[in-house]
Amino acid sequence: MLFQQIASNKRKTLLVMIVFLLLVALIGASLGYVFWNSTSAGLILALILGTFYSLSMFAQSTEVVMRMNNAVEIKEEQQYPELWHIIEDMTLVAKVPLPRVFIIEDPSPNAFATGRDPQHAAVAVTRGLLNRLNREELEGVIAHEVSHIRNYDIRLQTIALALVSVVSALVNIGMNSFWWGGGRRRDNDNSGANVLALILSVVVLILGPLAATLAQMALSRNREYLADASGVELTRNPQGLINALKKISVSEPMKKVDPSSASLYIASPFKSNSWAHLFDTHPPIEDRIARLEKM
Repeated sequence: MLFQQIASNKRKTLLVMIVFLLLVALIGASLGYVFWNSTSAGLILALILGTFYSLSMFAQSTEVVMRMNNAVEIKEEQQYPELWHIIEDMTLVAKVPLPRVFIIEDPSPNAFATGRDPQHAAVAVTRGLLNRLNREELEGVIAHEVSHIRNYDIRLQTIALALVSVVSALVNIGMNSFWWGGGRRRDNDNSGANVLALILSVVVLILGPLAATLAQMALSRNREYLADASGVELTRNPQGLINALKKISVSEPMKKVDPSSASLYIASPFKSNSWAHLFDTHPPIEDRIARLEKM
């Protein structure tokens, strides 16, 4: 069951990433068709922007993310020996380098991992996580975060953020071209097929940002399921993570969280009571616990 779930989540992630890339290409082609009468020009622009944003995201240091979340680095194991040793144990089992360790002064229990690859990774935990979880539960959470590092989820999230930025940039270029009167189509083909293609292209440009956000959230939710399963693979003890998620689910929301970092956390730092989960960055904790209980 464990390995089947891991394999299934990996296939779903691949599918979401393919859809994501196709969406960026479709928006680029639509932009070129509507404003420059050239789908290839739009595709080239999407490729250029994608490369630029990806390189920019990878160049951003871990310090930027940690500063956004008011995290302070632990540089010696004597500061928090139990946390340090648990991280050492989990990384040893996962066969990844020891990440940098940070503490966030917040009473709500939560944690996240970030970085562009296992060699440049970092793990942050809140004060509430250390105060409210026992060692078994803390091991479950750390195993989950180390799994994000081992599975390269931290890189996938960086790529997804870059792609969302590309979509926003393409749509902004289209809107600016529209308002400033640029990029008018040069042909006089008013056939039904041409008009329909033009309308569909405009619809793609309008709905593109929403679709990109949904794809990013789908990717985030799927990787949480995968990290849960992979974390159990490391600890061989699903009950630790189950109990940790139960405590996190009934805790108060975090006080200061940068919205762009919300998807990184093990559970949403915003305690939404909305009935609709379509725009959630995380799968429902009840569903995650149900899956863990079957392992």
